[in-house]
Formats: sequence, C-alpha cells, structure tokens
Amino acid sequence: MKVISVVGYKKSGKTSVVSALVRNLSGFGTVGTIKHMGEQSLNPAETDTGRHFDAGADTVIGITGTEATGTELVSFSRGQNLEDALDLLCDQGLDFAVVEGFKGSNLPKIAIGDLQGVSNVVFRLPSDIDMHEELTASLVGIVLAQPDRYTLEALIKKVRKNPVTRKAGAIGTFTGIVRELAGNEITSKLEFEKYEPEASKVLDQIREELKQKEGILEVLIHHKTGVIKAGEDIVYIVVAAAHRGELFSALSEAIDRIKAEAPIWKKEFTEKEEFWVHDREHHEN
Repeated sequence: MKVISVVGYKKSGKTSVVSALVRNLSGFGTVGTIKHMGEQSLNPAETDTGRHFDAGADTVIGITGTEATGTELVSFSRGQNLEDALDLLCDQGLDFAVVEGFKGSNLPKIAIGDLQGVSNVVFRLPSDIDMHEELTASLVGIVLAQPDRYTLEALIKKVRKNPVTRKAGAIGTFTGIVRELAGNEITSKLEFEKYEPEASKVLDQIREELKQKEGILEVLIHHKTGVIKAGEDIVYIVVAAAHRGELFSALSEAIDRIKAEAPIWKKEFTEKEEFWVHDREHHEN
C-alpha cells in the first residue's frame, strides 16, 4: 500500500487536494483515507455506543442501515494512533492510503502553502491552488513512486488473490521480530538500512529462485527499514505451496538466505551501547 499525507494550515484546501487524489488514484486501485479530526467526539457518552465504551469495552463497532439499503460501519477503539489506522487499511488489502493532516508524522507529505516545521515534504503546493488535470496527474505520479507499506495480513491476501494458489494445499508465514531479551542484554530497538537498489534485487532473486522449487507456488518477502522497537515486526515471508513439507523448507531457506545475502545492515541499541552488528561480526571473525 502506497501512502501520502496532505498537510497545510486550516482552510488551506487540504480536502480539495485529497479529493482530487482519491478520484484519480481510484483508477489505479483501491483507496482508503484517514483524516485528523481534532478534538471532536464522534462517540459521545449519551449514545448507546458511548455507554458501551464507557462501560469498559476496548472496541465498539456500530453498523447502520439494512441489507437492502446498504450498511455503514464505524469502529471506536482505545489507544489507537495513525500507525494503527494505516495498518488497518493495509490489512484490508487497499492499494493506496491518502492521509489528511498529521503534519507531525514521518509520512511523505504534500504540503500546501508556506507551512513550516514539517518533515519529509515530497512536493509543495501554493495556497488556493487550482487542481487542474495536469497538476493532479503529477501528484498521482508522486504517490505511485512512494515505497510500499505492508502488513502480514496484506501479504497473505495478496498471495490468496494469485490464481496459482488454486493448486496450494497450505500457506505459511514467517515473522521476524526485535528480540528484547538475550541473556542479560536488553535491546530497546534496532535500526535497519538497505543498500538499494541491490537489496531489492537480491530479495527478488531469492523469491524467484524459491519459486522454481518443486511444489512452491508463490513467495512474498517484505523487510522493513528504519528504527524498529523491541517486540515489533522486522520481516515478513509468505509462502504458498502444494504441500506442508515443501512449505516449511522454503520458509527456512528464505530467512537464511535473506540474512546471508541481502545487503541490509542492522544497528542494535542496548541499555549499555549501540553498534552496527555487521561491524562487530567482522571484527570477531
């Protein structure tokens, strides 16, 4: 799922830009949106769903309408943030997410006007911009160039959509996470850097070579970069195979080859120190 955020001052035209993007991106795939709505409450205490929430429910889902007229669903959850919302859209298998607001995030941003103090601005629009066809096409091109965001659920859905999985007897997954405790050492986070485009080429080669093995129908690999906190996910591997024996062998080979062959470097942050793991391994050998 490709993600873009549109940020600007209040009444700067953010919604018009978002609407133009959604209309045009829908020609390339499915689109979801997220909007920062300030402090307004959509689930006041006097409503039935509000009473459920105040009684201690962690998630409340309201459904309106009927099967004849069509239904709408709204979910209220405690302790959720922008990352959770993006993962929710990604889990649904959407191709694009357009975010309105959240100028403090690290998402790639289209900034409107002279808005300052925001990071990762990939394009800046003047205030009161006319969203003509040529400009909108340029913005769509920027969105299409953004890196893909994946969740494990999104990868599984992608595998299931592949017609070749009609021959599958099993789908298996591997999730690598940041280990917090290793002996007496406590790791708070890891930082990953990819040497591109070589890293992506190596991952693609591993995928294609595994798919040539007997019984292996599909292989998807996604390795995250940047800072990943203890307990969070690092890498996903999804394999569809005709039989479980072939599947388990492919999963094991995939992660072993990623660690050995892909130019992806890991920096570890413990309570005592921080270090690049490949540098330490090189000195120890």
